[in-house]
Amino acid sequence: QVQLVESGGGLVQAGGSLRLSCAASGRTFSNRPMGWFRQAPGKEREFVAAITWSADRTYYADSVKGRFAISRDNAKNTVYLQMNSLKPEDTAVYYCAARSERTVVVTIAHWDYWGQGTQVTVSS
Repeated sequence: QVQLVESGGGLVQAGGSLRLSCAASGRTFSNRPMGWFRQAPGKEREFVAAITWSADRTYYADSVKGRFAISRDNAKNTVYLQMNSLKPEDTAVYYCAARSERTVVVTIAHWDYWGQGTQVTVSS
């Protein structure tokens, strides 16, 4: 099994930055796509960002383009989400996810492994 553990969440003021980390253990599928999703109170979980196994392509939701950056260190079995210029509407629980196949999709149901989430709160 693949275990994903997020860290780096917390409270930050609007305009600030946070970097989330997702450490994988077990059978990591580090050569497979990784992604970040988030779920705000009262809303459905939504796609945030994804990165291919070779890190040659990245994908972002329109709401975070230009502000967030996803990266990965396969040697460390870790994926990161650098979040800059944070807004109150970015407040959510952020989840790390992994796929067992190489293709990148944004549909939640097609991601196979999930972390427990880390809370990000952006104050105004």
